[in-house]
Amino acid sequence: MRLFAALLPPDDVCRELGAVVDELRRQPGADGMRWTGRPGWHFTLAFYGEVDDGLVPALSQRLERAARRTEPFPLAVRGGGQFGHGRALWAGAEGDLATLRLLVERAEAAARKAGVPMGEHRRYKAHLTVARSRAAGDVRGFLDTLAGFTGRTWTVRELCLVRSDLPTSGVAGEQPRYEAVGRWALGGAG
Repeated sequence: MRLFAALLPPDDVCRELGAVVDELRRQPGADGMRWTGRPGWHFTLAFYGEVDDGLVPALSQRLERAARRTEPFPLAVRGGGQFGHGRALWAGAEGDLATLRLLVERAEAAARKAGVPMGEHRRYKAHLTVARSRAAGDVRGFLDTLAGFTGRTWTVRELCLVRSDLPTSGVAGEQPRYEAVGRWALGGAG
């Protein structure tokens, strides 16, 4: 299974961001971007890649422990940025970023302790990808629009293990499918 640990924003937060993304999609150059689907919006904490089915129970157990050890915390979608000279356009985060980073470290450690091979370690940047492009490009107009956006603050109460199935049909615009295969309450509540 292709898996990652993530935080899933609540529906109303996705609707707020969706209104801004709809505005972005009307801007010049938007037709050259592949816009991510709202059902797939998430903040990735740790990407595990293809995980052997036999390792999933241990990974799940360790993620549950990581969630229990992390108290709920406030987060909001705010601003945005780019990776790769416009190849990825994303919305950022504000709130208790120290606790968010701690949860990232715990999600990565959970994988290592469960025997999941982790690739190279990259400095974590909280982001929710809204669009991708095959070619580098000037995305300043999109960034200007995102810069003024701040969504409502919500309390993160859950860590998810998400399975992603990449498109296989070859149909242009087909989106990956995401399914939460594990959910654990932060702080052991609920």
